[in-house]
Amino acid sequence: MKPKATIKDVASLAGVSFKTVSRVINNEGSVADAMKEKVWKAIKTLDYKPNLSARGLRGAASAIGFIYDNPNSNYVIDMQSGILRECREQGYELIIHPCNADADDLVTEVMDMIHRSRVGGLVLTPPLSENTAILEQLAAKHVRFVRIVSGSNAPDHLSPCVYIDDRNAARNITEHLLELGHRDIAFLGGDEEHGSSGERLAGYRDALAAKGIAAPDSMFVPGTYSFESGVQRTRELLSRAQRPTAIFACNDEIAAGTLFAARIAGVDVPNQLSIAGFEDSPFSRQAWPNLTTAQQPTQVIAQRATRLLINSLRSTKYGQVIESEGFLPELLKRESTGPVAN
Repeated sequence: MKPKATIKDVASLAGVSFKTVSRVINNEGSVADAMKEKVWKAIKTLDYKPNLSARGLRGAASAIGFIYDNPNSNYVIDMQSGILRECREQGYELIIHPCNADADDLVTEVMDMIHRSRVGGLVLTPPLSENTAILEQLAAKHVRFVRIVSGSNAPDHLSPCVYIDDRNAARNITEHLLELGHRDIAFLGGDEEHGSSGERLAGYRDALAAKGIAAPDSMFVPGTYSFESGVQRTRELLSRAQRPTAIFACNDEIAAGTLFAARIAGVDVPNQLSIAGFEDSPFSRQAWPNLTTAQQPTQVIAQRATRLLINSLRSTKYGQVIESEGFLPELLKRESTGPVAN
């Protein structure tokens, strides 16, 4: 078995001193960019894994924080998996901190967490990644972070960003339902504080408007990203004199609740009601019939976001590296959607 590379091996290959390699690994700003590039190239070539315990978990060089508030456990698990995969490949630890996005002392809590754990940077997901107060405080304190947000492009140059084009993905789902002949399409929204809710609603409306269809306000039913919310709102829709022929739920968990409510009401899916979700979570694949949805590769998104953050941490100056990457969730046509009944 090939012996593990040491920090001295890295120094020798890069043609620098042991101390220079140490400063680069610990993200100390006294090393020139060209020298840092040589060191990181040597680290990659030798597949060198820094000894985190020996470095004493020194903030930016060793630990990344994931702060979140999201009711969707599948999303959180996939996000953690993607972040952790990149952290392991890059030699970083991961510190996870769930919180309440509605708490009055949220900003204080986040800053205290950073101070206690000495993380070098943060991965932020909605709704925290869209919280202006948190973003402004992090920027003021020169804390590096990456945001995962809903949008067709990066909202600004405040930090590295991964943006998800929920609007166009939602438009594609709605167009699929329209192509099947549906005109009475209801939309079940998610939590209002999540930007994705508004973006997906906008995509739904875009598709209808392109066909000259003015959806009545009654076809938009606000709610939360939960199974129970899907059940409750679908029951209300199915109790109406004029039922929708299709329901587009803002995520798969809501859609699974919609499917459950339809089954309890004796409504056949998709022959009497077509149902579509969003995200391609286990809910979409475990439900029967399987749910038409938009595939959002959460683990890949998390890994790419973490890579952008690490690139930022390894730059010599705060704000020097501002990279962004976009994703368009792919339409997956499954058995839960079908032609409108004649």
